Amino acid sequence: MNHEAAGRNDVQSQFDSLMPATPLDRRGFIVTALGAGFALAVQPSAAQSPIKTPADGLTAGEVKVPVADGEMVAYRAMPQGKSGLPVVLVVSEIFGVHEYIADVCRRLAKEGYLAVAPELFARYGDPRKMANVQDILAGVIAKTPDAGVMADLDACAAWAGKNGGDAGRLAITGFCWGGRQTWLYAAHNPAVKAGVAWYGRIDGEINDRTPKYPLDLAAQIKGAVLGLYGSADQGIPMDDVNAMKEALAKAGGKSQIHVYEGAPHAFHADYRPTYRKEPAEDGWKRLLAWLKQNGV
Repeated sequence: MNHEAAGRNDVQSQFDSLMPATPLDRRGFIVTALGAGFALAVQPSAAQSPIKTPADGLTAGEVKVPVADGEMVAYRAMPQGKSGLPVVLVVSEIFGVHEYIADVCRRLAKEGYLAVAPELFARYGDPRKMANVQDILAGVIAKTPDAGVMADLDACAAWAGKNGGDAGRLAITGFCWGGRQTWLYAAHNPAVKAGVAWYGRIDGEINDRTPKYPLDLAAQIKGAVLGLYGSADQGIPMDDVNAMKEALAKAGGKSQIHVYEGAPHAFHADYRPTYRKEPAEDGWKRLLAWLKQNGV
């Protein structure tokens, strides 16, 4: 066995060691399959023209990922017939794995990545079928613990490493709720080489479900995370963004934050009125450059 192969096996062993030795105390799975289209609460208006990335040349669709208490449904996209691919975990907004997230996976696959987006809310409800954002927040998000998310992402990383992915080249990206989880996972898993957090919350209410926020974990981030934020985001104060910049600088790692002047929350979401073409396209270019720059 050559040194490169041996190194990959060592990283795969690290992934396997992250899997819980005993089943977690969780509910059964409510969501066992992914539907088509956009989440009910955020249907595109007639004025929106969401990006549609074709699946030609890709292996794309639903997969089942073994987790501690069963199988979790996920969307996977990768170049057809390829193996040893760099891996990107894609973490959804509060709306779950709907068409926008699936399309992001296909966009990454077109760039040569194995992208996998797990339905991390599967045990607690199906936000794609809820018409009211407050119902999603109270009925699903308030029940989804960070510790469980970290374990599920570990399982997805391990699965990807055994299903066409290169376990030694792992990245993560996420949007809104998923942006926060991107920061957390980069602090949790030392195998993460790069992450891109799109407008994820930096600070907030501490409780049993959300015991820490990115601001608390800045010094623990092992890989390099790029945070992409908008100065007009009404849900994430610029004071928090600036505090995170200072914490990252003090930690002395590679992570950094870029702010788009005048951009609102969810500026990358091309199916919503918040979409802003210039920062969205620039952010995507930065994402691809960041992953390559940091070994993914």
